[in-house]
Amino acid sequence: MEDKRVVVVTGGGSGIGQATARLLGEEGHHVVVSGRRAEPLERLAQETGALAHPSDVGDPDAAEGLVQAALAAYGRLDGLVLNAGIGRGGAVGDMSLRDWDEVMRTNLTGPLLLLRAAIPHLLESQGAVVAVASVSALRNGTSNAPYATSKAALLQLCRSVAVDYGRQGVRANIVCPGWVRTEMADRRMARFAEEAQLPGGGMEAAYEEATRLLPQGRPGEPREIAEAISWLLSPAASYVNGAVLTVDGGATALDPGTLAFDYHIAPRGDENGSVAPR
Repeated sequence: MEDKRVVVVTGGGSGIGQATARLLGEEGHHVVVSGRRAEPLERLAQETGALAHPSDVGDPDAAEGLVQAALAAYGRLDGLVLNAGIGRGGAVGDMSLRDWDEVMRTNLTGPLLLLRAAIPHLLESQGAVVAVASVSALRNGTSNAPYATSKAALLQLCRSVAVDYGRQGVRANIVCPGWVRTEMADRRMARFAEEAQLPGGGMEAAYEEATRLLPQGRPGEPREIAEAISWLLSPAASYVNGAVLTVDGGATALDPGTLAFDYHIAPRGDENGSVAPR
């Protein structure tokens, strides 16, 4: 293909990162996938032809090594998908400082280190960056201080790239997914189902409860986020720079102050269910 690009995808072993690597491979691009777990990366590489490079990009040497691996294999770097991330909860007054440091290192410092290593090569190719943030970068929930703060900072980090390097041909954009069926979300839903003792129980009941007020009324699939990422990397988005694209089933379009007009919201465990349309 004429537009065959070399793209590095972090957090490529599962979820959105894996779906993005698969889609880019299907489109004919060279993909380098990174993550802390070697086994899923190697499996993905065998299935798709991607280059697996296990690494922890929160380490400066590892971030530089990932970029150099892409250059050694393909001679250039055209795209960077900053997808690696972890979630930790807690309110400001009771969160663990260890959790805070770990979240910031993975969700913010890691992308910074990788950008610093990649920028000279993205300038040469006039390439593109896509950061996978979250609706938590734009809206907050209870006991979510470390994660939400890291994703909001990631958004502005990526916008800084757009502002500082846009005239030199580098684009940087952000996608903000809502609930998407990934390993991390599955774990959160399993905990939610247990904590809330949802009728019917289990992860599916938790996903249904968490997304029932969304305009689309369901969680997203990793491939749906990957499609948005692929477009932002492509020449079709050539005049899109510094943009924040919500891929959230309409979650951030809602005004929570109006929900009571359309729904009867009852305490969880009410015999009629927690939410019912009028």
